[in-house]
Amino acid sequence: MARRIEELIRNLDLREHPEGGFYRRTYRSPHMLPAQCLPQGFHGPRPLGSAIVYLLKSRQVSALHRIKSDELWHFYEGSPLTIYMIDEDGAKIERKLGADTDRRESFQVLVPAGCWFGALVNRPDSYSLVGCTVFPAFDFQDFELGDRGTLITLFPQHRTLIELLTHDPTS
Repeated sequence: MARRIEELIRNLDLREHPEGGFYRRTYRSPHMLPAQCLPQGFHGPRPLGSAIVYLLKSRQVSALHRIKSDELWHFYEGSPLTIYMIDEDGAKIERKLGADTDRRESFQVLVPAGCWFGALVNRPDSYSLVGCTVFPAFDFQDFELGDRGTLITLFPQHRTLIELLTHDPTS
């Protein structure tokens, strides 16, 4: 398993992502949306869409974060993973991304704009290779990594999940 992970990181030219895991942008639309055509909160124009390939190891977390765009996750190979979301009303939503439809896994999962979300690989000693398509296109100025204390204050009912899917500020 470790050999396959290293092979994917090397062959796909993946780099570490601030939320955890490894990624590489594979597409960015050449067509631009002017700022006045975008939803409130965007500053400046954005390409129509973008895509990445993303690898998460079983001992890593995709830390809670949110972006201003919708993000569609696509399953490619490895272990299924669970995407955890906390919506603006504080509801916790869990979606399984994977290939086993008999186990209620989906090949695609949509994360709506503005939701806090993160992910964990479901099987130990494994990995998940997925893709993420973002529209309007992803830009790091639209990315907010979750702060553990702030999220616990906002959503105390999800403290255990927040502690699991955020970076420890004391380490």
